Amino acid sequence: MTSSRSDRDRAVLSCPNAASPNSALLDTPLPDSALPDSALLDAAVLDTAMQSALAAALDGPRGANPLVGAAVIAADGRIVTGRHLGAGTPHAEVDAITRARAAGIDLTRSTLVVTLEPCNHTGRTGPCTGAILDAGIPHVVHAIDDPNPQAAGGAALLRARGVHVESGVRAAEATALNDRWFRAYREGRPFVTLKLAQSLDGKVAAADGTSRWITSAASRAHAHTVRTRVDGILVGTGTVRADDPQLTARGADGALLDRQPRPVVLGSTPLSPESHLARNPRTLHLGAGDDAGDEAPTPLPDHLRTAAAEGISHLLVEGGPTVSGAFLAADLVDEIHLYTAPILLGDGLPAVRGLGATTLLEAHRFVLDAADSTSSNPAVLGPDVLTRLVPAPAPSPDLPSTSTPEI
Repeated sequence: MTSSRSDRDRAVLSCPNAASPNSALLDTPLPDSALPDSALLDAAVLDTAMQSALAAALDGPRGANPLVGAAVIAADGRIVTGRHLGAGTPHAEVDAITRARAAGIDLTRSTLVVTLEPCNHTGRTGPCTGAILDAGIPHVVHAIDDPNPQAAGGAALLRARGVHVESGVRAAEATALNDRWFRAYREGRPFVTLKLAQSLDGKVAAADGTSRWITSAASRAHAHTVRTRVDGILVGTGTVRADDPQLTARGADGALLDRQPRPVVLGSTPLSPESHLARNPRTLHLGAGDDAGDEAPTPLPDHLRTAAAEGISHLLVEGGPTVSGAFLAADLVDEIHLYTAPILLGDGLPAVRGLGATTLLEAHRFVLDAADSTSSNPAVLGPDVLTRLVPAPAPSPDLPSTSTPEI
């Protein structure tokens, strides 16, 4: 059956902030030759849909789980996207399927495109393979395989159940999307977010040591929301001695929020028995025995592997300048949340120490993060500015250059 472009539905890409799955749609037609008459589609359609899925993935926040986006391609050419918005929320495939159903799409004549192989395990949510099979989707295309053996195997299961499965579409872009997450997984450590709260001139305390509070209540409220998303919060023994923190996540009224991270302390100095963290049975003290005997201190990556073995998949580092510098110098920081207050402190305590950069060529470089795209970046928080940063990628001949400025 043939038809003209005017009497076909246009390909539609769902807007991240749309109130419904098919509202605020991009009015861009697919080529006549690409509009499908069956579930199996040509390369042009799959490429367009995968680009949409990659863009949708950026709606999610970085952390314990990789960024994932999905797109359902209807038999009439419409494309409806879904995304994963963090641990405990519907996976991208389920989100896309739900939105496609709401848009009246016949899933039994559709193709599902996803940036990462559909999972085949049950965590906080059920396996995506089950949702795909229940929907009757006959064709699935994923960009790259899942490296996690606990989640992998979805493609093989779908094939065994009669689903046509392909992979490799825009694989380089899908790999780059989660480059640091994949690295953390390969190294057997948590994904690490470094929090810095500083003055305009990069100080975290005044010359007399006072630091409460450099940033505003709005910044602190945001930081406590981030704490609810992580599995652990790390500080050094120096911070414990100076501030006696509790490392809890609290609301504006001071009440504990529903999800609490595990406190983590780094350093060989014993904790005072009267400190909050020493009295908390959940506190994980890394390096507590490092000063025993003549053995060299435990390397930082080994400490992180211990944290991972304790179930910490996303670690928020809120340590002082020495701890922050150690993580940065070891290239163990996967993202930075930089809260900057509009004040100048002059002779104060610098935010970072021990980077080891003696020339500009040795500078540690970062770029603005495009993830969590439903929030602006930089973002204004009261009088402060929050900037979310990720390590600048090494130039690659396989990927187009980015216009995102280095910081």
